[in-house]
Amino acid sequence: MSESSLHVHTPHEEQLEQSAHREGHGLSQWVAIFTALLAALGAIVSYQGSHLMNEVVLYKNEAVLKKAQATDQWNYYQAASTKQHLMELAIELTPADKHAEFDQSIAKYKQQKKELRALAESLEAESRKADAESARMNRPHTDMARALIFLQIAISLASITALTRRVWLFGLAAVSAAVGIGLWLFALTLA
Repeated sequence: MSESSLHVHTPHEEQLEQSAHREGHGLSQWVAIFTALLAALGAIVSYQGSHLMNEVVLYKNEAVLKKAQATDQWNYYQAASTKQHLMELAIELTPADKHAEFDQSIAKYKQQKKELRALAESLEAESRKADAESARMNRPHTDMARALIFLQIAISLASITALTRRVWLFGLAAVSAAVGIGLWLFALTLA
């Protein structure tokens, strides 16, 4: 046997190697667990944020639809108003014995205008309500998006900790994760 192929570690070298292995393994293990938990929490926050965004868009679309329907009713109101004015002009231009027919049309258009106005105002109110609900739901969505950003920063810092073994980075990751979790919990109270 050749002497160069066999290397015997001194007791001091073995102790240093075991100590480094234990310390490195402990930090790596904590970073791995921390990162896995944050990734799972990030997936939950992302799902909830996406669901909230869908609701925001749904209410916004409802607001736009109701506003368009209200605009249609206001257009019908304008048409009825124009017809009413034409009938009033016709009364001015025709002999008195023809006024009864025009008076009936004027009464019909006045009634139509009342109904159209009520419907248009009701649709505008529904539009404002849907728009307000969209805005209300967007606030927690924004907080969830910010929470997800802080969770992703924490995961990145934890990854850098695993590579550099700088424990203070792990502390920053924990702070970033705490901010993210706080924002997420705050968003849940608003939703």
